[in-house]
Amino acid sequence: MSEYLANPSRYSTMKYNRCGRSGLLLPAVSLGLWHNFGDDMPIENSRAMLRTAFDLGITHFDLANNYGPPPGSAEENFGKIYAQDFKPYRDELIISIKAGWTMWPGPYGDYGSKKYLIASLDQSLKRMGLEYVDIFYSHRPDPETPIEETCEALAQAVRSGKALYVGISQYNPDQTRRAVETLRGMGIRLLIHQPRYSMFDRWIEDGLQEVLETEGVGSIAFCPLDQGILTSRYLEGIPKDSRAGKSAAFADRVTAEKVEKVKKLNEIAKERGQSMAQMALSWALRGGKVTSVLIGASRPSQVVENARCIEKLDFTEDELSRIEEILAGK
Repeated sequence: MSEYLANPSRYSTMKYNRCGRSGLLLPAVSLGLWHNFGDDMPIENSRAMLRTAFDLGITHFDLANNYGPPPGSAEENFGKIYAQDFKPYRDELIISIKAGWTMWPGPYGDYGSKKYLIASLDQSLKRMGLEYVDIFYSHRPDPETPIEETCEALAQAVRSGKALYVGISQYNPDQTRRAVETLRGMGIRLLIHQPRYSMFDRWIEDGLQEVLETEGVGSIAFCPLDQGILTSRYLEGIPKDSRAGKSAAFADRVTAEKVEKVKKLNEIAKERGQSMAQMALSWALRGGKVTSVLIGASRPSQVVENARCIEKLDFTEDELSRIEEILAGK
């Protein structure tokens, strides 16, 4: 690819939301590098998606130590692209990483010990060629490690200058409250929570969103399209080149009940002048409770389509009622 010069109009169309009670603004749509940025994909395609995202005002790129395959390769590939394309724009980027899932063998490469989190942060920075990240997450709660120790690791990341902010992912309401209070006692603000959230997975509405609002913590929803099910991808069956077509385990999640609901939801999306994916993302952002939605993509055109969800974020009461009836199976 040719030398990259970012679109000078990139900030004119994207919507930016304040992340909880902080000074940080996040784009309403962020790009996740969970899939399609590992060594199994051509790096030029990954580069094209990152360029497209930034040109649309998507300033936030989300990674984790184990993203690939193999684990670590998404960070390595991002580092290569960053060095060639994005280094001049470092101060315009929000780069986040996470640690908490299995990364290396033995007792020190998983979960939430201080030993693992600090070692993982150092490794991630080396892979990406960065001096610091903007957000460092505890990727999942650890039932065996005291939450005080996990929070100590997050606080150390900030104090060392290796992270500007810290976050948590998939913590339940009580765990989230404890993390907020523990970090506050260490003089550190919990910036953000990254939960799974979509039309088909609404657990955060049962207490977590209330905790986040009370404590002034932002949120960024991952899998807002239920890994592609809440798109038009599976309305006529399972394509061979789709995720479900390549994975029997994932295909089992594309149930007839879900497909039937998506068909009905898609009719509402058409009436709104949106694709099914765009409406699902707009729905997740409804009411301003979610700071940003984290999209995945396999090609630049998907980034463009999904980013356009911000063009229609409002829903009528009738639309919301019809959506609720469909999701309830009525």
